[in-house]
Amino acid sequence: MIETESLILDKARFSDWKEMYYNVWSQTESAKYMDWKITTSEENAKIRIMKTIAFQKEHDTYLVYEKASGKAIGYAGVEQKELYTYQEAGICLGPNYVGKGFGKQILRGLIQYCKDEFAAKEFIYSTREENRASNLLAKSLGFTMVSSMTKTDIRDGHNYSLLQYTLKL
Repeated sequence: MIETESLILDKARFSDWKEMYYNVWSQTESAKYMDWKITTSEENAKIRIMKTIAFQKEHDTYLVYEKASGKAIGYAGVEQKELYTYQEAGICLGPNYVGKGFGKQILRGLIQYCKDEFAAKEFIYSTREENRASNLLAKSLGFTMVSSMTKTDIRDGHNYSLLQYTLKL
């Protein structure tokens, strides 16, 4: 579990399916810069939460819960890239929860987690070039852009630039 001022990052429970469906997975805006398609039914959301729970057993990924309401409002995670180097494994919030400083809290929490648990010395953050808010977040925390690569969106085949940032810890 990772705790910030306003959020708790913790492993998913089956009962989270409904909040994740309505707050995140069914939201076109949430999926805009991600590599997944929206979930279109409650039944599919129940299947998705089961897959999420299974995935989280083997990976350092979490649902994001708002402390004030207890609601599941997004997800985030980290993965090891190489010895002492970690990267975020996706950060996503529902559209009603952006612009509140939660992204900054999540990223800071993930960085601190990697420093505390794994003695990380470098943290990598990647975002699409057109995701202005995510790029501003990286810069606000002192990240330096180190590369840009052309990728293809698996959902619709369009090309985009993926920017990679680094932060020495």
